[in-house]
Amino acid sequence: MPRDGLQGLVEALHVSGRRCFGPQVRDGAIVYDLLPSAADLPSGLHDVQFPGRYTLERHSGPRQFAWANGPQALKPLLFTPRESLWSVARADDGRLQFREDLPEVQPFAVIGVRACDLAALALQDQHFLQGPYRDPYYARRREQLFLVAVGCSHPAATCFCASTGDGPRPQQGFDILLEELDAGFVAYGASGEGRRILETLNLAAASQQQRNQAREESEHAAAVQTRKLPSRNLRAALFANLDHERWDDVAQRCLSCGNCTSVCPTCFCHSEHDVAALGGQKADHVREWDSCFTRGHSHLHGFTVRPDTRTRYRQWLTHKLGSWHDQFGRSGCVGCGRCITWCPVGIDITEEAAALGGQSG
Repeated sequence: MPRDGLQGLVEALHVSGRRCFGPQVRDGAIVYDLLPSAADLPSGLHDVQFPGRYTLERHSGPRQFAWANGPQALKPLLFTPRESLWSVARADDGRLQFREDLPEVQPFAVIGVRACDLAALALQDQHFLQGPYRDPYYARRREQLFLVAVGCSHPAATCFCASTGDGPRPQQGFDILLEELDAGFVAYGASGEGRRILETLNLAAASQQQRNQAREESEHAAAVQTRKLPSRNLRAALFANLDHERWDDVAQRCLSCGNCTSVCPTCFCHSEHDVAALGGQKADHVREWDSCFTRGHSHLHGFTVRPDTRTRYRQWLTHKLGSWHDQFGRSGCVGCGRCITWCPVGIDITEEAAALGGQSG
């Protein structure tokens, strides 16, 4: 697909009745926002990421996806940071009337989804959609989602998706896959609707040389990643080291700010509370994101189970890399590196995991 064919794809998605979201620069970071035109994509930009540092730099190339990720994954588009689940109002006769506040969702597409975020989406789907308690709010949005994935050719220094097995090339969970080259894109239709959309663009077939180049760039993106987890299953090692001195060390650095859980594409903790109108005639029952780093998250029956930063960080890491295996059959980390980049003091989950899970006792 030639580079100007990206505008045709955006238009085809609009014609299909979908709102289109894509990566754009907002406040010095790349985030998903409504995408009126392909011209709004972040052309000629690289991201520079290190522990506690994120900046964007200009480059002279034509690529629009020559960056790794921003602070926002797919999670806020499906599991919204704050929403009303139900409301109650007092009728004229004094009786209370309850109403479920299910969202009205127009079909929407997201362009630029990376492999790590597709892996995170699969975990979110497992949590919210599978089992006996299907979440209808998440489901309403998920059912309307169309995904255009993009292969990652420029990983950040904080990326380690190759070690978790989740990237850098998307393997499943998308409708269309784009692999970017300087001259344009190699496009694949994965779902029936994805293939139908591509057929409307009348694209020429990609050459074998272009396919090989795309594959080589993906392999190179995996090879240059320097960070990694010591194992894909650290459950036994972490639970054998619950009293390790490293927990005290990291607690001295951690601010318990919750940034890591906010940017993590798999974290799903939330709290619920009622918000009453000033007149007392109406109230909304609201769900909003929470974090295991807050004091209230572990407050039970008058006492706080995890009263300090040491126990809160230990809960986060042992759950994410350990007990997720009991719940979901795999680790809760997809190697996106966001928690490293957006930690104000630059705590590195791969470094902590190596120190805690790479030894016993």
